Amino acid sequence: MILIADSGSTKVHWCMLTASGQKSDFRTDGINPVFQSPEDIYNCISNQLLPQMGHLLWAGTITHIFFYGAGCTPEKKIVVKQALKSVFKKAEVTVESDMLGAARGLLGRKQGVACILGTGSGSCYYNGETIEWAVPSLGYILGDEGSAAVLGKRLVSDLLKNQMEEPHPTSPQGEEKSLKELFFKEQNTSMADIIDRVYRQPFPNRYLAGLSRFCADHIDDARIYALVYDHFVQFIRRNLVQYNTQNPIGFVGSVAYYYRPILEKAMADEGLPVGRILIDPIEGLCEYHKDIIVPTTE
Repeated sequence: MILIADSGSTKVHWCMLTASGQKSDFRTDGINPVFQSPEDIYNCISNQLLPQMGHLLWAGTITHIFFYGAGCTPEKKIVVKQALKSVFKKAEVTVESDMLGAARGLLGRKQGVACILGTGSGSCYYNGETIEWAVPSLGYILGDEGSAAVLGKRLVSDLLKNQMEEPHPTSPQGEEKSLKELFFKEQNTSMADIIDRVYRQPFPNRYLAGLSRFCADHIDDARIYALVYDHFVQFIRRNLVQYNTQNPIGFVGSVAYYYRPILEKAMADEGLPVGRILIDPIEGLCEYHKDIIVPTTE
């Protein structure tokens, strides 16, 4: 059996494959070695993943693990690899970036441009086996245009700085509330809470990504639509135009998947064709790695 993981900062989608073609899916909290200690990663694997899959391990031993994750730079890969080896002692472990996972999941062994639009964002030119070059994503403070974290950051910044102050009709009685008031009510939060979560609590990128769901809930509001549309335009102009390609560009991630009509419009308006849009690359990664599975009897 083999185990494949697609990991973002918010969640990990794991898939276990057997030689007979059986697939079992599991989900845990996100793993990102930039923000988590080796102990945190080990605890996530042993306390969240193993209880879900333990009853299936009787069928054989996991021989290979392919982990594709956010924050898995050449310097940080070893942290995730050691945690996985501590739990799955007999497995051969390969750890690569989430960007390579997205490219292999979208394109298989064909060359092209692949993108991630999830909690974070990224893009690359893939030669059919490895990433040939990539515009740096730079994280949610310096970059990550198109991501949920930056969309949440832009939304909160605009609301708190009174950039969306026109009244928004919300109640059956016709009472009108500002978008900021509506946001505070629906999110059960305040400016002080937001400042605390962003500047003093762990995983501010996850927190901001969660706030971006307000955009999906109110996408029919012209102000929210304009914000999301411009969010994608910024991603295109600051990243995708550098690849200078007219071939369809593929996307993975919840932001690309759930805002697909707006993403497709922004791409068309900027003169770029859209390829596949997937919520995650697991299916493609299973296809990419299936030939390595061998029957085990341990």
